[in-house]
Amino acid sequence: MAYRYLFGPVNSRRLGRSLGVDLVPAKVCSLDCVYCESGRTTRLTTVRGEYVPTAAVMAELDDCLAAAPVLDYITFSGAGEPTLHSGLGTIIGHLKKNYPQYEIALITNGTLLGEPALRREVSACDLIVPSLDAASDAVMAMVNRPCRGLTAGSLITALAALRAEYRGRLWLEIFIVPGVNDSAAELAALAAAARRIGPDRVQLNTLDRPAPGPGVRAATAAGLATIAGQFPPPVDIVARVRAAAPADNMTEDLAAALIALVRRRPATAEDIAAGLGADRGQVDRLLVRLTSERRLNAERQSGLTFYRPT
Repeated sequence: MAYRYLFGPVNSRRLGRSLGVDLVPAKVCSLDCVYCESGRTTRLTTVRGEYVPTAAVMAELDDCLAAAPVLDYITFSGAGEPTLHSGLGTIIGHLKKNYPQYEIALITNGTLLGEPALRREVSACDLIVPSLDAASDAVMAMVNRPCRGLTAGSLITALAALRAEYRGRLWLEIFIVPGVNDSAAELAALAAAARRIGPDRVQLNTLDRPAPGPGVRAATAAGLATIAGQFPPPVDIVARVRAAAPADNMTEDLAAALIALVRRRPATAEDIAAGLGADRGQVDRLLVRLTSERRLNAERQSGLTFYRPT
């Protein structure tokens, strides 16, 4: 089966070997973050709906998991915000009932978690990774460009409510954009919010792929280390993925798997080889072919070459 809603498995920076589940078309989201590697949001909304067929997603999962792949997580992520899909709870329930051996992760911007019904839907996940990039509305407007009605205060309250009810692992991701959300006052407010929420871990992230617009740059390693000391431990500084030992690849057509991977986020040759468990030389040769065929574009940033579909 050629998968439309699944991607990978990829070797994730944080989650090990992860099978991705993409529940909304690119780019449907409640935020339009300046740093988003998936590009500008084209449909800014907080309205939940069946953006892709729930039954089709479950059919793809059944087909894929029938082979009993070795996975650390099945991860709801992708180009947009997964909690916008109204069938999310149904799909989580299907996985827990039929494939209890797999752990489920949800990567979310957290903006819809103020709804108690949604918090109940996602409560069966083993790991939830919400993001919080601003503690004030002014900074949230600059870094996240939210849908009308969303505020930093409502997001923090929603995440605190999730922590109070949720019994799984909760990692709070904070994306640092130098010159935007790294002032002393904003970092102090973010640290206070993290203490209120009480996650199991705080994870600091910064740009390592091309941003959709100019003016967004990465924080330095030294800067992130200094910032980490302001947050309640444990604090992780999210590092770039490094090439792993080759692993079995579920997808027979490496070119299709490669294009599916970079369609969701730009990636370097190293990212692609590690994510797909493929030989680096084979990936390099394939990238040359795909760029010459104009199926991929290559662009330089911070001394690295990233690939994305044309």
